[in-house]
Amino acid sequence: MSTTAPAQALALAPALPAPTRRAIAAITIGNGLEFYDFTVYSFFAVMIGRLYFPVQGALGQLMLSLATFGVGFVARPLGGVLIGLYADRVGRKPAMTLTLWMMGLGSALFVVAPTYAQVGLFAPALIVLARLVQGFAIGGEMGASTALLMEYADDNSRGYFGSWQLFSQGVSVLLGSLVGLLLTNALPAAALESWGWRLPFLLGILVIPVGLYIRRHLDETAESATAGTHGGASERAGLSEIFLGHGRAVVAGVLITIGGTSANYIVLHYMASYAVTVLKLPLSVGMGAGCLAALVQVALCAYAGRLSDRVGRKPAILWSRVAMLVLIYPAFLLINAYPSLPVLLAAVALLALTLVFNTVPSVVLLTELFPRRIRATGLSVVYCIGVLVFGGFAQFLATWLIDLTGNRNAPALYVIGCGIASLAGLVMVRETAGKRLD
Repeated sequence: MSTTAPAQALALAPALPAPTRRAIAAITIGNGLEFYDFTVYSFFAVMIGRLYFPVQGALGQLMLSLATFGVGFVARPLGGVLIGLYADRVGRKPAMTLTLWMMGLGSALFVVAPTYAQVGLFAPALIVLARLVQGFAIGGEMGASTALLMEYADDNSRGYFGSWQLFSQGVSVLLGSLVGLLLTNALPAAALESWGWRLPFLLGILVIPVGLYIRRHLDETAESATAGTHGGASERAGLSEIFLGHGRAVVAGVLITIGGTSANYIVLHYMASYAVTVLKLPLSVGMGAGCLAALVQVALCAYAGRLSDRVGRKPAILWSRVAMLVLIYPAFLLINAYPSLPVLLAAVALLALTLVFNTVPSVVLLTELFPRRIRATGLSVVYCIGVLVFGGFAQFLATWLIDLTGNRNAPALYVIGCGIASLAGLVMVRETAGKRLD
């Protein structure tokens, strides 16, 4: 992953000082490296299921593999709290450096993990451990990096600055999809299953030093750089203040997260597995759909952020979320009636379009719910709780619903249910666009 894509996109932004543009690029690159490592797993979930979970039937193997994908999210709240507190008290930069090292450790475990055929139950246990380490790291990365992005912005540009968080995630999915496509087309099936699937994780390890080097030159935001040097308890982030002083924001934030994260993990991450196991299409077709969805997100993130700065977070979230609820079931009906590459790409592109205008203002709004002194921790808490079940286990639950009901369109029903529940969160919060934050 290079600086080219962020630099070109930033060149189209309103006139920003060069140091600010470099800072946004540095945060974007480091965050993208971590989400790349975390999302590559989903593209090889079917293959990992065969190698590490020796149950009968492809569906059972996939469900266990996807459950292990979800296990990584169990560690997210803990990582979000501990690393979030560290980021609020010590600084954003040290927290983000720590998360990069932890992601490297998790990826290294995937590279060296023996299969079930070689060492028995120790193999899936090692895979679960790797997912827990990665989940812990991502839980802390989200709050620290997003808080740092927002603290470079003024009151009228926080949506634009915050959009780079989703840009980096889109780049990570796009890179993971492209690497997967390259490997599936360049390697024989036996080689891909034997050792080729480990190469994307190795690539993730090799580029982590690049992220560490780039982040060395970031400037701390003023308050976080001095946080923890004052003795007063009022200046130290704490869970009691988040849950007692901002309980309404926590509940609303979790509800808002549920709607965005359920759609995100179905549209961006699940379609590769769905194309193989349900539509009976080649893995390369599923990864191609993942590439397109990520490309739509990368292309439109900045515009979605600017739109939310102009019209407000709540209207942007409401209309995009309603569009997703209206379109997703017909889209699944279409791809099941005509399971082919063109139809799948068209459906995924349409859903990704509504998704990006939903997730960008949602992440920005979640960050704006909390004052600076507890921002990294507060965002980490609400985001990680919401993602834990409804995002991390979205693929597992969608596959389980298909098996339980026999309805191949069950993933769409899952997204619709989560989306309706999340609308209650919008009612509970005030509009934050253009408002001065603490």
